[in-house]
Amino acid sequence: MIHSIMSDKKTPLSDTENGENVFTSPYEKMHSFDADSEIICFDIYENTIYAVIFDKISVFNLAGKHQRDIVIDENVRDIVVETITIYLLYPTRIVLYSLDGEKKEEWMACSDNSDYCSFTTTKDYVFVTDAENKHIVQYDKQGLLVRFINSPEGFVIPSYSFDIAAINDTIYCSNSGRHKIESYTLDGKFITTFGNSGTQIGAFSGCCNPVYLEKSSGGHILTSEKGKPRISSYGRDGKFQTVLFDSKMLGGGTAAYQMRVLSENIFIANGTTISMYSIDLSCPPVKSCSECPKRKKCKG
Repeated sequence: MIHSIMSDKKTPLSDTENGENVFTSPYEKMHSFDADSEIICFDIYENTIYAVIFDKISVFNLAGKHQRDIVIDENVRDIVVETITIYLLYPTRIVLYSLDGEKKEEWMACSDNSDYCSFTTTKDYVFVTDAENKHIVQYDKQGLLVRFINSPEGFVIPSYSFDIAAINDTIYCSNSGRHKIESYTLDGKFITTFGNSGTQIGAFSGCCNPVYLEKSSGGHILTSEKGKPRISSYGRDGKFQTVLFDSKMLGGGTAAYQMRVLSENIFIANGTTISMYSIDLSCPPVKSCSECPKRKKCKG
């Protein structure tokens, strides 16, 4: 099962027990911890978790032990932490802090009616999604506007489901109203699009999916959906691989679950809770769950 994920082969999504399909995942929950209020967004850098909670960033170690708080303005939409900088995204600005919590810079949005949703960074650039103007805004690391990037099909964004992620030299962005993911080069050129509407495994359903995108440790694309929440894996070519977490395993509800990847671990946030899931690398590369000697462990 694990072998097939890593080698881009489709993984069996379920086994049959007493005539019913039972979802099996290569991940198991290792631990979870609670912040003191709802987690708006979070990121992980150098084995440290930075969680935005209303008007502060709560900093935790990977075990969930609280380290300190950084006071910030409320209404943050997204957070990215890298090298020596914390980037905070607001509807009409980007604010930069040091890792110690000192405010460094502030970049204003490119228009008065901007409504920034999500952002990602590369070595030289910052890419931001703008729900009001329905395009991607590209900045350099000095905060200067580089260009606006428009979808050849047009972005349709019904409810702020407009996530973006950088994987190596490619930018991936959700066009959630069209149930698609689009890819672009670092100089803003459109590459391709993939995804389709449907209720079946591997398709996107509802008014606006996928909600969140994330890079896996192997460079694949992870998607998180709302409605009937699930987290799935796709190859960089857009080929569906497998469902990693179903609604029951995530905890139910209708909201999409936020996720961050660190090595072989996936951290998932919902409400006030962050949970860490680890992949069992000792699982053998079998073709179906019924052949696996760890079948009972997976079911448990």
